[in-house]
Amino acid sequence: MAHPHRNAVANMPASSLVGIIEESKMTYVRENLSIFLHESQIKLLKQVKKHEKPHHKRIRIKQFEKAEKDDLFNLHLGLYLKKYQKLEKYGLIEIDLNPDNGLEYDCSLTPKGIDILDEISALEKEWESVVNIDDEDLEVLRKIALDAFEISYKHKKNQNFIF
Repeated sequence: MAHPHRNAVANMPASSLVGIIEESKMTYVRENLSIFLHESQIKLLKQVKKHEKPHHKRIRIKQFEKAEKDDLFNLHLGLYLKKYQKLEKYGLIEIDLNPDNGLEYDCSLTPKGIDILDEISALEKEWESVVNIDDEDLEVLRKIALDAFEISYKHKKNQNFIF
């Protein structure tokens, strides 16, 4: 029997298809991860890893220096800190509230956080097999991603990486 949504999917635009694919991957990871994390927590954990890279840290420091420190900024700062504190409570990251790099706070992965990110990567790779992504599909996706990345990169560059 054909899948009940076959006709609906056949008529969807590419952006909707990308959304379905991303939701499927995230659902698979969350259902099979050894600890319970919300989708936003998984993304935030990946951001901590990204922000540990020296190049990204320099960009964050530059962004922070240029930001207007108004009430809205402080509100957002506090909200993000609370999100990071939840990851800290799970033992996945450490928060430095007095970093010597000019930021209000900085985060780093713990060994447990690194293990969970490795588990997430393994589950994402496993998901590729479950949904039958082959090498040819992967090359098409890489080309699309590279073309799509150009849009967001140009935007960030036009904003002087302040967003």
